[in-house]
Amino acid sequence: MGKMGEGFRAYKAHMEAVRQRHYGMLMWGMAGALLAVTILSFGIGYYPLSPGQVISAFLSRFGYQGEILPQAVTVFWSIRLPRILSAVFIGASLAAAGATYQGMFRNPLVSPDILGVSSGAGLGAAFAILYGASNWGIQLAAFAGGVSAVAASYVISRKSTHSHTLSLVLTGSMIMSLCNAGITMIKYVADPNDVLQQITFWLMGSLTKTDMNAFGFSFLPMLAGLSVLLIFRWRINLLTLEEEEAKSLGINVRRYRLMFIGASTLLSAAAVCLGGLIGWVGLMIPHMARALVGADYGRLIPASAMLGAGYLVLMDDIARSLLSMELPIGVVTSILGAPFFIYLIVKRKER
Repeated sequence: MGKMGEGFRAYKAHMEAVRQRHYGMLMWGMAGALLAVTILSFGIGYYPLSPGQVISAFLSRFGYQGEILPQAVTVFWSIRLPRILSAVFIGASLAAAGATYQGMFRNPLVSPDILGVSSGAGLGAAFAILYGASNWGIQLAAFAGGVSAVAASYVISRKSTHSHTLSLVLTGSMIMSLCNAGITMIKYVADPNDVLQQITFWLMGSLTKTDMNAFGFSFLPMLAGLSVLLIFRWRINLLTLEEEEAKSLGINVRRYRLMFIGASTLLSAAAVCLGGLIGWVGLMIPHMARALVGADYGRLIPASAMLGAGYLVLMDDIARSLLSMELPIGVVTSILGAPFFIYLIVKRKER
């Protein structure tokens, strides 16, 4: 029996080492793919840049004196760079937040806006646009609206006698409905020749007006949220258990749930206030990552963030190159996301 036990432990250790190598290779592969699509994206757009122009424009900031068009430098540093950085961090944020919510609520059909963050951000942005706020004011109002919606959902759910998970979902749906009603009312009273168009365009999601100032405002919340999820990602595995079972293991379920909701809200609100309503990323990408690395959140969160970043950069490339006019990126992700959602529903029914 001793030798059999020792052999089993050795086999188990060997299989874990194989899985770890496989995971490492996958992560390096995803990192390489993300780097490649990011570099190629600098050349895509109304003003195409050759690889040589991209390199020269990048080096120009560090004293390069070679022959290069001033327009190429402007396009690289003022348009493409903030836009691509925004796509990378928005995609990573929405995907990581979506994976976290799916684990906490033990439901693979959950997305980051389940607690009303997107609707709250949309309502805040619509108010700001209605009263003629600047881009900075719109961004700030969207962030405040998203955080306030989730805070309201959490506080109200604490008053319920039902289970906390069920109460959160129901309260989030109610807050989402109220915010959507507010958006509809604002669109109804807005000037159809100017303000209504701005609100509609913002709600469709776009990175057209993104600059380094806007990216800088959202960067810190996204960095903070991603850091929390990456550092404590192993704990999400415990929240996938039944609440009583997790408590029996000595886990402070309420504290960790609040921490992960806070981090995911920071990510979602910052992403929405930077790029508008970009749907489906937080629903689709965690499933793709789960198919690659499994359901262990220690591996799923980094994989989701990496895949989400590359996916949204690719979607932004399609949005600004598919037609002669630029498509809202939220429309592009929805066109791909809706069929994927139908596939998930059919697959779950078959099981």
